Amino acid sequence: MQKARIKIASTDIAKINDVCSYIKDISDKTGVDMRGPVPLPTKKLLVTTRKGPDGGGTATWDRYELRIHKRVIDLGLDERALRLVMRVPIPEGLNIEIEMKE
Repeated sequence: MQKARIKIASTDIAKINDVCSYIKDISDKTGVDMRGPVPLPTKKLLVTTRKGPDGGGTATWDRYELRIHKRVIDLGLDERALRLVMRVPIPEGLNIEIEMKE
C-alpha cells in the first residue's frame, strides 16, 4: 500500500502539535489511515560562551540551548486528503516535508 510520509520539525512544540491536530482532523474527515504523530528524538544544540569580554576576573559561563523537536506522520495515499494537507496553514519557523513511500 502506498502512503505519504510527513516529517515536521520546529523549535516550538506548540506549533508542531497544532499542525499535527490539523492533519489528524483531515484524516478523520476523509477516512484515510493515519499512523502517528511519532515523536523522534529531540536534537539539542548547545553553545557555551564566556561572560566576561576580556577574559579577566572569574571564569563565568553562559550556556545556551536550542531544541529541535520532530514528528513523523504516515498517511494512506488519497488524492483528496493530500490536497487538504497541502492547504494546512504552516506557521513561521516550522519545516514540513512530504514524501511518497511504497
